[in-house]
This record gives sequence, C-alpha cells and structure tokens, in this order.
Amino acid sequence: QVQLVESGGGFVQSGGSLRLSCAASGFTFSMWRMSWYRQTPGKERALVASISSTGDNTNYADSVKGRFTISRDNAKNTVYLQMNSLKPEDTAVYYCKKAFSALWGQGTQVTVSS
Repeated sequence: QVQLVESGGGFVQSGGSLRLSCAASGFTFSMWRMSWYRQTPGKERALVASISSTGDNTNYADSVKGRFTISRDNAKNTVYLQMNSLKPEDTAVYYCKKAFSALWGQGTQVTVSS
C-alpha cells in the first residue's frame, strides 16, 4: 500500500523542540524528493522544507530557516523534521508529501504554547 504516515507531533512550550517523522511505504522512497508542509485553519498548506532524494540538497521557508532541519534515512524509508526554538506561530498540522505527486500523509498536530 502506497502511504505516508507522520508521527511525533504534540504540545510543547515556546522555545522547545519536537522531531517529526514520516514513514513511507509502497514506493521506492530513495528515488523521490520529499517535503514537509504545514497548515493552519482557514489557510492553504505552506511548504516548510524539502529534501532531495539523496539528502544532499535541502531548502526551507524563510520563517523556519535556522530553526528547523529536514533529513532522511533511505534505509528506513523515513523523512524527519527536527524543529527547535519553536514559536507559537509554528502551531499547525504538519504533513509530509512525496514531491511531484498527490501523495500526502494524514498529518500530525503541533501546538506551541506561549
């Protein structure tokens, strides 16, 4: 079954950290660029970070540069998002996505309190 399953969301205080994971199955994970998006109520999903198939190229939204790090383990078919120095405005549902496709995970809620 082709799917993406996110985990690792939760509730954290401002300044704290969380690591999100996205486990992929049903396709050749190591061949695909992967991305993390986030969405808040009433807004479009916005790109947070993406990583090339080999992991040697990454890019980030300006709002998270220097705080978030995207990485991947192709042996485990998993992409990660390490989130440090979290702010209340990072509160959102976070989704992983297989690039250039319509495959999304179910999302994981991240809530940052002030």
